[in-house]
Amino acid sequence: MKVVNAEFVISAVGPDQYPVDGLPEIALAGRSNVGKSSLINRMINRKNLARTSSTPGKTQHLNYYRINDEVYFVDFPGYGYAKVSKTKRQVWGEMIEKYLLDRETLRLVLLIVDLRHLPSKDDELMYDWLKHYDMPVCVVATKADKIPRSRWPKHLKLIREALAMRAGDGFIMFSSEEGIGKDELWSHIKQHMKNEDLGPNITEE
Repeated sequence: MKVVNAEFVISAVGPDQYPVDGLPEIALAGRSNVGKSSLINRMINRKNLARTSSTPGKTQHLNYYRINDEVYFVDFPGYGYAKVSKTKRQVWGEMIEKYLLDRETLRLVLLIVDLRHLPSKDDELMYDWLKHYDMPVCVVATKADKIPRSRWPKHLKLIREALAMRAGDGFIMFSSEEGIGKDELWSHIKQHMKNEDLGPNITEE
């Protein structure tokens, strides 16, 4: 996808601040400092539209980025950072859960993990939660440039096994530094942008 226009729109704290233009939305979830902002910047060919920080836990709202007036990236607060208060984590959790369950324009959740390491318990819980509600998920393993190519298959296998990934979910290796996986990820996103039948199944058992 050729990006000709990308802009930060809003840091939303609730549904009354979400955009109302009906564009499809792609959510990005992952632990603090996993590289979500860097991934966004690489995907839109910008150096610092999504602000990266050496301080984990800085993103505290749902950050909306509109791309080509066709789609939004919605960057979630990073999870699993101990210095964020329990109360704040609870507020974030409730905000994210409500968004995921209620947002009709949500088309896909990108679960961002670090290729170098096994998924955290929070990663596993997020993936299981998303699949419980039948949400479309693509796992994106970032920082591929940080390990030798010969070790990629082993690390991908370990991540797939740790998450107990379901058949049919996307799984893309990515490098914000080198652009590895960028075209593949855009292709995957574009498939979901057009599909209006991928919303969550929130029927309780």
